[in-house]
Amino acid sequence: MLHRLVLVSMFASIAMLSPVTADPRRGEQNEARQDMRAGKVKPLREIEANIVPRMRGMQYLGPEYDPSAQVYRLKFIDRDRVIFVDVDGRTGSVLRQR
Repeated sequence: MLHRLVLVSMFASIAMLSPVTADPRRGEQNEARQDMRAGKVKPLREIEANIVPRMRGMQYLGPEYDPSAQVYRLKFIDRDRVIFVDVDGRTGSVLRQR
């Protein structure tokens, strides 16, 4: 029992000392959600449903969102290459793929 108390207090001390770092993607997610609710951009799931099937044989790594441009960037990997597909969040059309 004493051993558990020591461990719990040790972890609590470490947690209080370690700095809290903000996840930058949290901000992206919140801004994308706000823009979607305001009707400025299409929902990410709708964008993904349109784009992901087109990228046959590639693994989908996930999205990023640029609120100033209202552009989603979907990331894929094909063997050893990373491919970015930039999609206009308002229209859902592909802006560029590289």
